[in-house]
Parts: sequence; structure tokens; C-alpha cells
Amino acid sequence: MTTFSLEFLGCKVSQTDAQAVRERLRAGGLREVQGRSAAHVVNACCVTHEAVGKSRKAVRRALREGAETVYVTGCGARLDGAFDDLGERVVVVREPAEAVPERIARELGATACVGPPPGLDRVRAFLKVQDGCSFSCSFCVIPQVRGKTRSRALRAILDEARMRVAAGHRELVVTGVNVGLFRAERATLPDVLIALAELEGVVRIRLSSIEVNHVTHRLCDTLAHPRIAPHLHVPLQSGDDRVLADMRRRYRSAEYLRRIELARAHVADLNVTADVMVGYPSEDRAAFGRTLGLVAEAGISRVHAFPYSPRPDTRTADRDPIPPAEKRRRSRELRELSDAQGLAWRQRKVGARDHVIVQARRADLRLTGYGADYTPWTLAPDAAVGIGAVIEVIGEQAGAEAVLGRAVA
Repeated sequence: MTTFSLEFLGCKVSQTDAQAVRERLRAGGLREVQGRSAAHVVNACCVTHEAVGKSRKAVRRALREGAETVYVTGCGARLDGAFDDLGERVVVVREPAEAVPERIARELGATACVGPPPGLDRVRAFLKVQDGCSFSCSFCVIPQVRGKTRSRALRAILDEARMRVAAGHRELVVTGVNVGLFRAERATLPDVLIALAELEGVVRIRLSSIEVNHVTHRLCDTLAHPRIAPHLHVPLQSGDDRVLADMRRRYRSAEYLRRIELARAHVADLNVTADVMVGYPSEDRAAFGRTLGLVAEAGISRVHAFPYSPRPDTRTADRDPIPPAEKRRRSRELRELSDAQGLAWRQRKVGARDHVIVQARRADLRLTGYGADYTPWTLAPDAAVGIGAVIEVIGEQAGAEAVLGRAVA
């Protein structure tokens, strides 16, 4: 039996695409292994120069460990020349994400799918509803490698969701490259979220990430549904209007704040997280200070800070004036603010009750999981509670990474 192994780098969409390859190969009779395999798949990222470097290291590591063939897929595979120099055992798959699983299955001799994919280990499943992006941010290579926006048929989305629920997934995370651009059969993103939330057996629907332009009154109304998680991840990138204009982002700082306030008016305990880029070519110290101020004013509980790096064939491909040391310093400042605000958010949970879906049991037997608002929890050992259980909990202490709590008897 042909063996394969797989890894992904980058975002939730990359994870979802890698999962699609895994499921197709397993359903076609191939055996997944850890370590040396006949074929290793690297779903590569290219959002930054560092991401490409990490993806290349993953390919070289798989070759050293004896993989007969390494397939490079994902955004990185569609970046011209990024992996073409790694040797004859490396196959770069440049097809759109939806065509990749079948291409690899065919080359590895997988049979036709013989039924639903085998049950997965995770309690949470990612459900991609849209791919591609029609925005034109000056720094971003994703529209080049992913193409223009396209949406899945609503029926296909619901069919996959039913399959996930039947396989034991308790939470479905709706994801896409620019998910707010979803349009299919006169349905928009709020229609998808409501349809998913009303499926029998669904415990929780979560939105992975959304541009602030798409945080509309209708979306905010949708967030009030009891099965839709009160959490939004809304990329900010910068809190300075001049930098936002140079980035060709479709909002300014006041609009970002206004839409976050709109969402919180609909869902009082809404948790907001964000991405922020540091070291963009036109970001001076004053501009970075305004970003810190906006992150604080918006009450963002967690920030994914990442340094700007020029990407080929983008409008800023030849601009990178800020030294790496300064980018690291700004990233550190931003993380420190994020850590402080995250701790403040978790402190609100002390003495309060929440509902947690149990994700795992650690070596010390403590349970881990997430509340509805994406707050991480660590719970006292409880032999009666299994993975995937939905339990009511009470917070006892705000830790550096999670709320420490216990199940309510």
C-alpha cells in the first residue's frame, strides 16, 4: 500500500486545502504515516519571504528523510520559480486548490473514493466556502497565486457540513481567502452562516476571518444566532490612515473602529482578534504609534503581528527601507500590548460561566478547549468528560495563555 505524509504552512485556508488532499488520499486507499513515506505533500505558503523560506526547508527536510516524491501545493506552488530548483524528486503542483487532491491521487494510484473520508482526530473542522481574492492591496501576492474570487455552491457546502457533523465534528469553521466575497445562487455569507447553524447536530459555527468592509448590519445580526460564535478575526494591518491608503486597503482607521463598534452593539461580549503588519515601507514611528493606539482603542484581545517583506510583482516589490531590527522591535511592542489585552480579556472570565468544547487531554490529564468567543480554556482533570464534549465551565484564574477553570457539576 502506498504511503504518504503531509504538512501545511500558513493560514486556515492552507490547512483546509491540505486536509482535502489528506481525505482524498485516505479515502482512495493510501495509508498516512508519520516520518518517511513514499510521497510527502507540503502545502506551501508565500505570504512573506520568511514563509517561502520555511516552506523550502520543509521540502528539503522531507527529501533528506527519504521521501521518494515531494509534492509542493498551495499558494507557494503557484509563485513563479519559488520551488523549481529543488530537484527531480520535487513535483510542483500549480493547479487551483480544488483540482489538487485529484491530481495527486491520480499520480499516486489512489482508487476512486470508496465512501466518506475516514473520521478525523480533531473536534473542529474547517469548511472552505470561497477561494481567491479580487482586492488589490499593494503588498499582497495572494490574488496572483489564488486568482479571482470564486464561491462554492451552497448545496455542496451544506453536504460537506452534514458529512463533518456525522463524522463527529462539533464545531465548523467557515473559511476562505476573502470569505466576505462569497456569492452563490443569490446567497451571501450571512445566508451561509444561518443555513449551517440550522443544520441538525451542529453545536457551533465560527467565522475564521473577515475583512472589515464586510462587517455589515446583516452580518452583525447573524452573529446574534445562538449557534454562531461571538468572535470576529478582522485584519487591521495598520492604524495609520496614510499607511492604509498606501497599502490600498479599503477602509480608514475611523471606519475600522466604527464597524467593530457596530458588531459589539449586536453582540455585547464579542471577542475581536486581528492581523497587523509592521514595517510597511511608509510606516514611520508616528504611524506605528497610531497602530498601537487603535489596537488599544478597539480592545483587540489577540494580535497576529508579522513583518512586511516585499513580494514579487506587487506594487511594493522594490520597497523595503525599514531595517529588520526595527521591524522586530515593533513586532515585540505589538505583542506586548496584545498579551496585556488578552490577559485583561481572560480576567473577565474569572467567576463567569462559559460553554467549552473539549479539544484534547494533556499529559497531566487536564482538558483543553475553546469557549464560544475563542477564548482558550484549561480545565481540571475530569475522567467523566471525553473529547468533543460540550461542558459548562466556570473560570477560576486568568493564565498567560488560557483561562484556568473547572466543569460545573
